[in-house]
Amino acid sequence: MEQATSANKAIAKDAIPAATALINQNIFTSEELANTLSHYFKEPIGDINDYQFSHTCEQIDKKQLCLTSNTLPLQITDSVLYLGVSDPTDLNAQDEFRFATGLMIKPVILEHQQLQGALRKLYGKNLSSITPDSLSVSDSELAELAEFDNAQDVDELATDEAPVSRYIQQVILDAIRKQASDIHFEPFEDSYRIRFRLDGMLQLHSTPPAGISRRLSTRLKILAKLNIAERRLPQDGRIKLTLSNANSIDMRVSTLPTLWGEKVVLRILDSGSVGLDIDKLGYNEKQKADYLSALDKPQGMILMTGPTGSGKTVSLYTGLKYLNTAERNISTAEDPVEINLPGINQVNINNDIGLDFSKALRAFLRQDPDVVMVGEIRDLETAEIGIKAAQTGHLVLSTLHTNSAAESINRLMNMGVAPYNLAASLSLVIAQRLARRLCVHCKEPHPIGDQQLSALKHHYPSLKPSHIFVAKPNGCDRCNHGYLGRVGIYEVMNIDSELADAIGQGATPQRLQNIATSNGALTLQEAGIEKLNEGVTSLAELQRVISL
Repeated sequence: MEQATSANKAIAKDAIPAATALINQNIFTSEELANTLSHYFKEPIGDINDYQFSHTCEQIDKKQLCLTSNTLPLQITDSVLYLGVSDPTDLNAQDEFRFATGLMIKPVILEHQQLQGALRKLYGKNLSSITPDSLSVSDSELAELAEFDNAQDVDELATDEAPVSRYIQQVILDAIRKQASDIHFEPFEDSYRIRFRLDGMLQLHSTPPAGISRRLSTRLKILAKLNIAERRLPQDGRIKLTLSNANSIDMRVSTLPTLWGEKVVLRILDSGSVGLDIDKLGYNEKQKADYLSALDKPQGMILMTGPTGSGKTVSLYTGLKYLNTAERNISTAEDPVEINLPGINQVNINNDIGLDFSKALRAFLRQDPDVVMVGEIRDLETAEIGIKAAQTGHLVLSTLHTNSAAESINRLMNMGVAPYNLAASLSLVIAQRLARRLCVHCKEPHPIGDQQLSALKHHYPSLKPSHIFVAKPNGCDRCNHGYLGRVGIYEVMNIDSELADAIGQGATPQRLQNIATSNGALTLQEAGIEKLNEGVTSLAELQRVISL
């Protein structure tokens, strides 16, 4: 009874579908709910894979109605529209489609999660409550803007042209729906391209007319409070998009003058989509235990290393969330702050006014800190201040851009940090990458040729050929070309006494790697094979990310 009451409250307060509320409250699974409705209404459960729904949805062209009503046009036969529903009691949705199409409506019961997966694949997440139909921009409006784009005066370009503003909002909201991390607006000589970065890979979103290039870049610069008259130099800014009273999205904006106009990249900083759950990051049990053990120490330095976009910030903030209690004073210096975590003092680095990492770190140490996070160690001054802090009773977390854990130690030595100081302060070094997860609903077994298998087994004896899967070429209705989300691959180097002695002696990265491996640490490649054996990712993805 309590679960049913909570479900009713969620339906009323959050305006979510009844089926979603019932499943979220664990009253039914998706399959149980479909079976119950099928039995009650004496209707069979449909299989979404039996329908060419993409073509039907394109023909019907009622994206907003599909999202708001959580329904999916499946097929049109003899003036009858077969409409996929997970809640056949919602007669208003059927009436709206009957009115909008002039067709007779035949509801088809679908599993709720299957229906949501298809809608997500077609349109992304449902943001219907904040995306009215008035945002949609027709191709003819864009073509008209491109045809008559003769505006040369800056003031004229700065005016808020309704179609351009609506089009930009439409693109941004589509990116948020699809959980993109970046949006690329790219001008070329005879074309214009907008791409989204989804699960680490760029994918084409749309190709508006090339003639609106200047209008788009100008409007984006106005939103980011940049100088619209300056088109020869790169600029950086931020946009805050308010979705609702309780939900807003920050975006970092970067412009770049190219041969055919200004390219604009928006980095979506959506703190709400980051779970910060250590159990979901991809650490194995030993790696997780080593990380938590280092976090539990009252002092020392924890380093995260890897290329840009490898998930270092999420790993650090997962640790900070674990440490975030009322008894600890935690301060961070970042460029820029990407994840907002209440209870932590976060500082945005601003080099234009002289506020760099070293200056912020010095200020932190006068603020009675327990834990300090420095976004990146870029120079000897920052490194030395951080190491001294780690030696004097503070827990310090930071990042470096190196390829492996052992190379991070070598990089600090090359900066000029004394080996004995590193040996005395380092607690843990983690190298990481992000690989796309295979979709659990459509992944397929991957038979490997004898020659390739022999070569892999020679380098990685733990490989289990029968456990290897590959992405289904076109994916399914729940994923993105056979992949869904990403998983971390980690090399965790716990600095024990043997490693500390070697660091103090100025050991080479290869020797440090050998010591760590002999003590049970996995290399990135070995950690990748572990994920391959678990069926989490594919061989092709590992070859792309860590060069197996």
